[in-house]
Amino acid sequence: MNAIVPSSAVRHEPPRQETAQYLTFALGDEIYAIGILSIKEIIEFGGITNVPMMPPAIRGVINLRGAVVPVMDLAQRFGRPSSPVTKKTCIVIVEQESEGEQHVIGVVVDSVHAVQDIPGADIEPAPSFGLRIAPDFVAGMGKVEGRFVIVLAMDAVLSVVDLSALGAGAEAATKQLPAS
Repeated sequence: MNAIVPSSAVRHEPPRQETAQYLTFALGDEIYAIGILSIKEIIEFGGITNVPMMPPAIRGVINLRGAVVPVMDLAQRFGRPSSPVTKKTCIVIVEQESEGEQHVIGVVVDSVHAVQDIPGADIEPAPSFGLRIAPDFVAGMGKVEGRFVIVLAMDAVLSVVDLSALGAGAEAATKQLPAS
């Protein structure tokens, strides 16, 4: 005997991907996006203490309410020269999990634009050529208001190896920072 399946139980459309929110920001003449779930806050640029022997992409550390937070220059991380600091330059504080541990790091951006809702269906795979940054750093290309933004794969941008080096350097710098 054949069972009759109600038409409401049959799916004729592919499952829809959820819409997620992303912080969009400029770095040079390109627009990037980071998922807001990994962003703790956005602060004014300043108060960075240089730490000797850090990689060139690390500007130094900041004292964020008593915690030492390493600050990465995204332009340098992407193999470009650092952007000049302007009134719009910000530090985006990102929290990233790696090997079961939470790591907090600041990333320097030229300017913050807005929080955008980007449906999963509007995020295309990254092209295999033509990007000005390492393909591993790109999660996809999001369509926002008729143009593409580069959605960053923050786990790759802030890779485990880099986070370990940052954490060790930041702990060494703890004694150098004045309390605020």
